[in-house]
Amino acid sequence: MIPVRSFSNRDIGVFGLARSGISAVQALKAGSARVFAWDESEQPRSDAAAQGVHVVPFASWPWSRIKALVLSPGVALTHPSPHEVVIAARGVGAEIIGDIELFAREIRPDAARAGRAPVIAVTGTNGKSTTVALVGHILSTCGFQAEIGGNIGKPVLDLAPPNARVIYVLEISSYQIDLAPGLVPDVAVLTNITPDHIERHGSLANYAAVKARLLEQASPDGCVVIGVDNAKSVAIHTRLSATRGTSAVPVSVGKVLGRGIFAVDGALYDAWGNRASKVMELGVAVRLPGAHNWQNAALAYAAVRPFVKDSRAIASAIASFPGLAHRIEDVGRVGKVRFINDSKATNADAVARALVCFSDIFWIAGGRPKEGGIDSLLQYAPRVRKAYLIGEAAEMFAQTLNGHAPYEIPGTLEDAIAAAFADASRSGVAAPVVLLSPACASFDQFRDFEERGDRFRALAGELAGTARREAS
Repeated sequence: MIPVRSFSNRDIGVFGLARSGISAVQALKAGSARVFAWDESEQPRSDAAAQGVHVVPFASWPWSRIKALVLSPGVALTHPSPHEVVIAARGVGAEIIGDIELFAREIRPDAARAGRAPVIAVTGTNGKSTTVALVGHILSTCGFQAEIGGNIGKPVLDLAPPNARVIYVLEISSYQIDLAPGLVPDVAVLTNITPDHIERHGSLANYAAVKARLLEQASPDGCVVIGVDNAKSVAIHTRLSATRGTSAVPVSVGKVLGRGIFAVDGALYDAWGNRASKVMELGVAVRLPGAHNWQNAALAYAAVRPFVKDSRAIASAIASFPGLAHRIEDVGRVGKVRFINDSKATNADAVARALVCFSDIFWIAGGRPKEGGIDSLLQYAPRVRKAYLIGEAAEMFAQTLNGHAPYEIPGTLEDAIAAAFADASRSGVAAPVVLLSPACASFDQFRDFEERGDRFRALAGELAGTARREAS
């Protein structure tokens, strides 16, 4: 844990008591803050109270003394309208921040209590979790203590305090950027920008502006790494390269760059300096299938280059990457049927990256829909043997798929995986794949994408166990 001492002996409110909220409460208490906490759901409140948290309805907080509101990133700050707790905080002039901001204040250069360690912060619509995990793997393999967290894995305040070998590798969502104005990354990475979370930012332009803000906050002595294969990201790179010069590093897949990092024809090249040099054949990284993972590898390579000078060591680490849970994760096989957990694919662009990896797909999709739907995925319909639609999006997805791919609406993940496995087993194709790639948020049926993916993995395991018992 990183104790938060910047609010010592002051009153502070924490709204939202999921993992990052509880982490913030405990870190603030460790730093001698007086914490008032609340969550709109009963179970998180009960769990927090059992851990000794002072749980009080936010309307009853001593607002005249509250210096800051630590807001869960899942709570509306601006769109579609500010939450009542946000309005209350603004009414008394309290800061509205998140746990990332608390972390940033504790490790800033003048925070001698905690010291300082480099921060690599990764944002973007798709690919950021794999990129973060890969960056952490490379650094660990090369002898650093990579502390990975933020929007993936551990809450940021649960990470180890700084020391001489620590490098923090953080996944930062757009919601978290809004609540972390003081985060100054040494390396800031933007994977890409496609429409997502529009309901929370009001427009694609606003969403892109928030993503760009993380790069704008990067240390003047550091660098920014930007995937330049879509128009919004290109515009951000063009603007930042005008002020940062060569410390704004472009990354591309399929396009040779005069300067930057790029992947072409399955090989990774480094053109950060004067001449392009081949780093590795990406085919040896078996847990990074598909062109989208070439981008992740190129971004991760660029992110660690300021810390690891030996490109051969980076290439070796990329080749040994074990993969990321919930992202095109092979979770088992029953006979010839493979089960692929891609629960983290919560929008159509992310799903497209999985659909291109397989040919005979029995696709489980649905959940709480996002703006944009799945119309863009119809080009991959020939790869889909059948779709199994679940959750709130089922009827809407059915209308989109009608006439393009067979489908049924089991409704639940349990029923969907049973139906998909049965159909895949008797399909007669050589390599059937039951793919959970929802194109939706999970919140209609699950706490988060991780719980959804864990349930899929468990169900696949149960099917495998049943098959073994029947065969014996």
